Amino acid sequence: MTRTGPTSDIDESALAVTSPKNKAAGLTAVAVSMRRSLEQMGLLRTSRSLARLNHHDGFDCPGCAWPEPLGHRRPAEFCENGAKAVAEEATLRTVTPEFFAEHSVAELATKSGFWLGQQGRLTHPMVLTPNATHYQPISWRDAYRLIADGLRALSSPDEAIFYTSGRTSNETAFLYQLLVRSFGTNNLPDCSNMCHESSGTALTAAIGIGKGSVSIDDLTKADLILIAGQNPGTNHPRMLSTLETAKRNGAKIIAINPLPEAGLKGFKDPQRLSGLLRGGTEIADEFLQIRIGGDMALFQGLGRLLFEAEDRAPGTVVDRAFVDAHCAGFAEYEAHMRAVDLDAVLEATGLTRTQLDETAAALIASERTITCWAMGLTQQRHAVATIEEATNLLLLRGMMGKPGAGVCPVRGHSNVQGDRTMGIFERMPDSFLDALDAEFAMSSPREHGLDTVDSIRAMRDGTAKIFMAMGGNFVSATPDTDVTEAALRNCALTVQVSTKLNRSHVVPGEVALILPTLGRSDLDLQDGTKQHVSVEDSMSMVHLSTGRLAPVSSDLRSEVAIVCQLATELFGPDHQVRWSEFEKDYDLIRDAISRVIPGCADYNTRVRERNGFQLPHPPRDSREFVTATGKANFAVNELVWVPTPPGRLVLQTMRSHDQYNTTIYGLDDRYRGVKNGRQVVFVNAADIAELGFSDGDLVNIVSEWPTEGRVEERRVDGFRIVAYSTPRGNAAAYYPETNPLIPLDHVADKSNTPVSKAITVRLERAD
Repeated sequence: MTRTGPTSDIDESALAVTSPKNKAAGLTAVAVSMRRSLEQMGLLRTSRSLARLNHHDGFDCPGCAWPEPLGHRRPAEFCENGAKAVAEEATLRTVTPEFFAEHSVAELATKSGFWLGQQGRLTHPMVLTPNATHYQPISWRDAYRLIADGLRALSSPDEAIFYTSGRTSNETAFLYQLLVRSFGTNNLPDCSNMCHESSGTALTAAIGIGKGSVSIDDLTKADLILIAGQNPGTNHPRMLSTLETAKRNGAKIIAINPLPEAGLKGFKDPQRLSGLLRGGTEIADEFLQIRIGGDMALFQGLGRLLFEAEDRAPGTVVDRAFVDAHCAGFAEYEAHMRAVDLDAVLEATGLTRTQLDETAAALIASERTITCWAMGLTQQRHAVATIEEATNLLLLRGMMGKPGAGVCPVRGHSNVQGDRTMGIFERMPDSFLDALDAEFAMSSPREHGLDTVDSIRAMRDGTAKIFMAMGGNFVSATPDTDVTEAALRNCALTVQVSTKLNRSHVVPGEVALILPTLGRSDLDLQDGTKQHVSVEDSMSMVHLSTGRLAPVSSDLRSEVAIVCQLATELFGPDHQVRWSEFEKDYDLIRDAISRVIPGCADYNTRVRERNGFQLPHPPRDSREFVTATGKANFAVNELVWVPTPPGRLVLQTMRSHDQYNTTIYGLDDRYRGVKNGRQVVFVNAADIAELGFSDGDLVNIVSEWPTEGRVEERRVDGFRIVAYSTPRGNAAAYYPETNPLIPLDHVADKSNTPVSKAITVRLERAD
């Protein structure tokens, strides 16, 4: 272990490609987990942190939002990428004021995101002043005063943007939105805007709540599980244990994805002898290798086949009792499905009629069906319609509000769902704002604020002048990188509350602040008392998280403390919100939450129960649907898919196995056979030949975006072609390296989510 980060950056010339794997986890995952942990944390911190990760008296994984089991938890209740996430956060490497004195901002801007992140934990608040070349230390008090003075100098509160990452706790999120609304704006963009906003939009319209309706227990009881546009082996590895249990209980699993993923082929559970010695469990019974953007067509094609099956055997396919009692719009949906062109479905999906028929038969045979999805569905132009169509199929079969059935959008960041529950949303309903106003004797702004894409536009156009991020790496998470970076540089002040160095710190406004904060694993002492925070997982379970590791610097402050201290500086000590009391005792925050947010009554007692508590979900709990019709709504959508123009490819961005969101843990995408590099583009071998290239050629990727009678282009250079099993006409590459290819205006209908999974590109031979 070394206390300093690497001095050398990525060398793409060292990139090597081998055959992809067909199973996930196993002993290799254990070895990688331990090696990375010991490198970053040393033996003592490794043992102290991993032993408490995802346990009742420990801290919640700072990685994904997959739930913990409610019953017995295994000693190692974490996955490889969870261990990597903890190692990154609990590292003993530090980025001190001396580091910033040695490295100018201009020099740091030449480094990769991987290099920046590997330098370690930030230790002191830092400021970059106008015309300065280096960040310099600043006191906390002066930093707060700088922010408060900047905010008060604005012509309108709406000239400020307050971004939130999905790793903030419920307590921080609640106070952050309270500060922002007390200031007078609803400009609260968050990472949900870029990933699962399409899920929330579609589900709210369909069933009245934008959250999944199932639990882990439901998954283990299901007859049939569809997994669409998701790679659990890398992005949610602990899900594989749940799927393995479902398989043992007799579930059929169908994977729907453009790329074959190792975790959906097989799982070698490193904590089971059978997983290590017998080759593991085959997870997916069927793999539907669908063309990018073809999922909507698949769900519509299945809808038609289900109605045809109902004609052949009336009363056996459509759950008439459920539909008649609980649904609206069924007649319109049925008429639309019966007119679906199956030839168009086959063209859009790239599947065979046999695959379509067999999938329909599986839906008909199942009494308990769950559909899971992730960003492969949500980051399409027609994402909302696609998720509506997936939900239509479940409603048709009555798969809502009964054990082993329902919708399962698999969230990313560990508390992204909790942030939304706590009010991090630019369009919170009046009922929430009314309760907030009553609790704090305030008057919340009612005009909707800006989401992520609109915030970038506002900063670009000069109508927003201050940007503050509570966690995250905004520059690397967002589309159209050059436009986003120019937008941030156009700000008078940028503020980044962070644990580690990242790309956003080297894209400053005229004045820039870095405020170092405690991480999930760090001991949080306020007024001499150990504090707990709470989080909500992907299945609406709320539980405590308690860090225990000694912080790497005495200058770190908790996110709660940063919000409260900034609010006191901004509003003064006599403000009606008890900021200083909240800072000292997080139980008081939870008491306020219990009075504002439905389902959170008696929060402090219930969150301390062994498994925490589950938030209400009317469709799941009682088949009640809080929609305009008072029922679950079938949607009718015109069929849309993504054709590939001649001589072009349709590109999707995705994660490597060695990263989580924008955090790059290492340079090996082990399951896809890529080692020591990231600038690769995966292309079908037949497409490589047809386009006049060879496997291993270096190319530049140019995206094409038709707009206003012309075609805009964006490019990234120096990518190596890797022959891979992708559908014809489709390709894939890692983000954030390919984020520059996504135009800011390439967004999903209704949700405004960047369309990162369907970018028309051409390949040019690199010089």
